[in-house]
Amino acid sequence: MTFQLGEILESISFVSQDHFDIRTVTMGLSLRECQGASDHLIANCVYDHIMRSAEALVPEVEKVSQRFNVPVANKRISLTPVSLLCDGRNAAVPLKIAKNIDRAAEQLGLDFIGGYSAIVDRGISPGEKNLIDSLPEALSSTKRLCSSFNVATTRSGLNMDAISLIARRMLELAKATRDQDAIGCAKLVVFANAVEDNPFMAGAFHGISMGERCISVGISGPGVVAQALRDAGPELNLQELAEVIKKTSFKMTRVGELFLRECANALNSEKGIIDVSLAPTPLPGDSVGEVLELVGLERVGAHGTTLALALVNDAIKKGGMMAASRVGGMSGAFIPVSEDANMIQSAELGHLSLAKLEALTCVCSVGLDMIAIPGDIPTSTLAAIIADEAALGMVNSKTTGVRVIPVPGKKAGEWARFGGLLGETPILPVSTLSSEGIFNRGGFVPTPCQGFRN
Repeated sequence: MTFQLGEILESISFVSQDHFDIRTVTMGLSLRECQGASDHLIANCVYDHIMRSAEALVPEVEKVSQRFNVPVANKRISLTPVSLLCDGRNAAVPLKIAKNIDRAAEQLGLDFIGGYSAIVDRGISPGEKNLIDSLPEALSSTKRLCSSFNVATTRSGLNMDAISLIARRMLELAKATRDQDAIGCAKLVVFANAVEDNPFMAGAFHGISMGERCISVGISGPGVVAQALRDAGPELNLQELAEVIKKTSFKMTRVGELFLRECANALNSEKGIIDVSLAPTPLPGDSVGEVLELVGLERVGAHGTTLALALVNDAIKKGGMMAASRVGGMSGAFIPVSEDANMIQSAELGHLSLAKLEALTCVCSVGLDMIAIPGDIPTSTLAAIIADEAALGMVNSKTTGVRVIPVPGKKAGEWARFGGLLGETPILPVSTLSSEGIFNRGGFVPTPCQGFRN
């Protein structure tokens, strides 16, 4: 794949005018070589392996960034699910591993490290339960560590027992970080149909099918797309508007492809994927919500928002797929409420509800993301929010996730403030109707008809 001078010059204008960046360069790293270490040594084995494998990640990525004058927002590592190291071990092992992973991330200069994770859609092993039970302390005592759990797939059904257990630990984690508006929960995602090659936190983990080490890139650029729509003007019909977005996505992804190739070569790693996504920040002009409003909405949350998001999400994917050797992750458009200026405004004005956000996830890349809710929510209601979203993913054969933040001591209408890229958001109300009965039943939701494909 060759790159023309004009493409490079155009990417410079993206950066200088429209907030374009490489949102993440993520090294996927397998921990399987540590499986044979003793309980006493395994945490140190994990630390040593990360340090040895990723010592050049940050400096080499910064060199590529400087060479092309394209900023990189985050440097990250995703690990094979740590739960794979926990079975047959002392219950204290997961927490020791968590702290050593975070220590390695700090010393390497990483922004985040993911993979404190487990795949529990078919059941929970003793080691996986120990890892889940460690969440309140593991995520409250570390700064960079991120965690994720897959609780449902289209092929296996939905594990209600896993959801209930995770919901209980989420509320304990919220209390453990209540002095920071429960920020610990911002580092935890619960998935249906989780993908193995996602470079974005908090849900990134390195799939067991992905070999020893690879480099993946996540691109962003809602500001670039917004400017393209402003330049296109209001006279285009929706099909013509989709073409504008596709062409813009193509151009942005070409920059990502170049970046991926150069980083993989510099780090002597396999090329992973490009996640072609619109991922916002709280900065003005860097909003997916603004893109949706430029399609023709007065505010995000108006009737027609689902249609606008479906159009944008599809066009972003189509443009990116033509520009990259391998597109993966959860490509499309992310709608994290606290991280998007226009979404925050709509939530403040009462135009966004949990019900509308759940509806939007039927057509976007992920799910309920960075949504603050009252801290006095019952465990069964929190579990039901997770289960509703997992059911959407399971039945529609798509990835969905839940990253909600129950803020202790705060009620609907008050504000949760996290700082940095995580932003701030008004706390959204949740239903006061009880969901306890369905969770008292426990067990599994069977595989849907869509899962029988053989």
